[in-house]
Amino acid sequence: MASFHVRSVSLPKSSHPLTLAVEEQLCQLRTTEQATSSSSICKNLSGLKDLYECVEDFLSTQDGECFNSSLDGSIVVLDVCSITKDVLSQMRQSVQELQSSIRRRSNEVSEYMISKKKITKVIRKCLSDLKNNKKNETEVSMLKEVEATTLAVFESLLSFVSLPKENKSLISKLMPTKKVSHEESSEVIKVDIAVKALTKGIEVNNVQKTLKALEMTLENLEDGVESISRCLIKNRVSLLNILSQ
Repeated sequence: MASFHVRSVSLPKSSHPLTLAVEEQLCQLRTTEQATSSSSICKNLSGLKDLYECVEDFLSTQDGECFNSSLDGSIVVLDVCSITKDVLSQMRQSVQELQSSIRRRSNEVSEYMISKKKITKVIRKCLSDLKNNKKNETEVSMLKEVEATTLAVFESLLSFVSLPKENKSLISKLMPTKKVSHEESSEVIKVDIAVKALTKGIEVNNVQKTLKALEMTLENLEDGVESISRCLIKNRVSLLNILSQ
């Protein structure tokens, strides 16, 4: 799983209350940005919304100096946000289709597996791009820190809905004597275990319940990302307006 560490740079303190408000939100998110559970990721998405509301207030007091790079960065963040929304939407649709097939007793697991492989490929490409973006980043400013923190939160989300590389012990995790780690107990992992069992003809109890739990998780994450998307668009419009003055 990729790791996208935000710079541990201490920003210079400012007496401006709006600057301090942004820095306070950044500090809160830095401590939890590498979340590994759906609830903590949803909390971080909510924190990002609060962060961008503070950024919006901050931008309203600024002129256009030194904002060109932030405008470029806003495109990067919007692209990652868009990819994340598409991934979550596709995953939720695949889960719903699998639920429907199981109710019809057709168990069209192969279609779900094909969809999962396509989504996983998109996620891994995006995570790789995030790592490269971190390596190429040299400028340090408050808005760059906002961008880096936002990307880190998206990275933790994509990592959460991604899956570890295949291993032959996956089905054995169904055994009640097998200890399951915090990460392995995520909704995504539980569904993958159940689906792999179905492909091997193993009857899995409460598989629909497991699928429903993942569907609800994906829906909550989608709602959070959609809120961030609106904030990011508003942020970019504000930057464009400032630069055009």
